[in-house]
Amino acid sequence: MIQKRQLKVRDRQITSRRLISAVGSILAKKGFKGVGVNAVAREAGVDKVLIYRYFNGLEGLVTAFGKEGDFWPSSLELAGGDLYKFSQTPLEERLSVFAANFIRSLQKRPMTQAIMAWEIIETNELTDELERVREESIMEFFQMFFINDKTKIDLQAIIMLMGAAVSYLILRSRNIELYGGIDIRSEQGWNRLQEGIDQIVKGVLKSV
Repeated sequence: MIQKRQLKVRDRQITSRRLISAVGSILAKKGFKGVGVNAVAREAGVDKVLIYRYFNGLEGLVTAFGKEGDFWPSSLELAGGDLYKFSQTPLEERLSVFAANFIRSLQKRPMTQAIMAWEIIETNELTDELERVREESIMEFFQMFFINDKTKIDLQAIIMLMGAAVSYLILRSRNIELYGGIDIRSEQGWNRLQEGIDQIVKGVLKSV
C-alpha cells in the first residue's frame, strides 16, 4: 500500500515537471498567445485534465513555471551560493557581486531571454502572472540584503536601474553584436560592462 502511494506521488511529480517544462518551451517558441491548455498538454504528452488537477488551471501552471522551472535566478544564485557570506560583505562588493551574478544568470537562460522578449510585445493575464513571480523574487532579494543599509542614496532605484540595463543589453545581444561600440556577445565586452558598473557603484557610494 505504501509503495503504491509512493509510486503515485512519483508519477505526479514526473508529470508536473513535464507540464512545467512544456509551458516554458511553448512560451519561448511561440510567446504567450501560443500557450493554451490543449497546446501545453500536447507538448507534455499528457491529458489536459491534469493541468487542472495539479495546478488548478493554466494560470497556476504558469505560476509554477515561474517559481519552479528555473525561469528566474534564486536569491542563493544571485548571492553567489552563500547567503550568509554575501550578507556580511561590504555594500560596494555586494552590489558588484550581485551585478556579476545577475549577468551570468540571465546569460545562461536563453529560454528566459526569449520569454522576456515576448513580454515586451504581448501582455495578458499570463504575462502578469510571470511578472508577479519575478517582482516577488526581486523584492525578496532586495529586502534580504539591502533594505537595512543606512545610506542617503536610493539603493532600490540604483539596483533596479542596474538590473534593467543588464536585462536590456542581454536581450539585445540576441539580435545584435555591438551596442555603442561594445561587443555584447563577447566575454571581453561584458567584462568591460561589469567594470563600468563597478565604477558607477564606487562613484555613487563615494559621494555619500
